[in-house]
Amino acid sequence: MRAISLTILLLTLSNVFMTFAWYAHLKDLGSKPWIVAALTSWGIAFFEYLLQVPANRIGYEVLSLGQLKILQEVITLSVFVPFAVLYMKEPLKLDYLWAGLCLFGAVYFMFRGEVMSG
Repeated sequence: MRAISLTILLLTLSNVFMTFAWYAHLKDLGSKPWIVAALTSWGIAFFEYLLQVPANRIGYEVLSLGQLKILQEVITLSVFVPFAVLYMKEPLKLDYLWAGLCLFGAVYFMFRGEVMSG
């Protein structure tokens, strides 16, 4: 259980960095040339990879590759929605809920063997 908890923590932190790397330039660097945004994003993404690579290595010791990917997607949406609403000032839409429900279905299918046997 420690490995899964550590994986979730590291993936969550890495997602915060990656979300900013991918999208914050749209708000903060919109008037700058795209190369400035790209270089800034790459700099931020460096820190994401310092967290994401160890997270995936730790997680892969106890999860299948598919489980690790679905976990990542759930974390991505969990980080993205607050980012979009709070930082980018996007409206909170029911579409996020529907996307989350679809991800719960994906979680069920990827983890159902463990839930039913454990």
